[in-house]
Amino acid sequence: VIASHNPGKVREIDDLLRPYRVEVCSAGALGLPEPEETGTTFSANAELKARAAAEAARLPALADDSGLVVPALGGAPGIYSARWAGPAKDFDAAMKRVHDELGDGDRAAQFVAALSLCGPDGHCESFVGLVQGTLVWPPRGLKGFGYDPMFLPVGRAETFGEMDPDAKHEISHRADAFRKLVQAC
Repeated sequence: VIASHNPGKVREIDDLLRPYRVEVCSAGALGLPEPEETGTTFSANAELKARAAAEAARLPALADDSGLVVPALGGAPGIYSARWAGPAKDFDAAMKRVHDELGDGDRAAQFVAALSLCGPDGHCESFVGLVQGTLVWPPRGLKGFGYDPMFLPVGRAETFGEMDPDAKHEISHRADAFRKLVQAC
């Protein structure tokens, strides 16, 4: 079970799992409730989601908690990245908020992803990945989701919002965490 109701995350995790011939279904498709994210770290929230989905579905579950970390904003939006988009999940407004709060400040940023794999027996393993970059304004590109259009990875000319999914999968924070998960298995 991919323990997410976010179609963008489900698609990216499914793409990463495809070479391993793992059959997946999202928590949303199974009608599983979304647990409240009460953790104070990406890893804690990923584990909460994976554990809840594994227990409810009685299947192994893989969850992601990820977000944009901007040091000049004290690490915000961080674990609250989705909440900055509000109940309507308006990431255009969230990107504008980041831009406005930064003003002329340092535009260095990183995407962080924690992946937690939990079994129905309660055993969990977590893996953290990241990618460094800078924030651009105005946002560029219609691919990806969330803050992707404003995130320019170090050494690249395209934002995550401009990259083809395969190119993003090679360098993304989620792919970095996934490589660590695969190495541990």
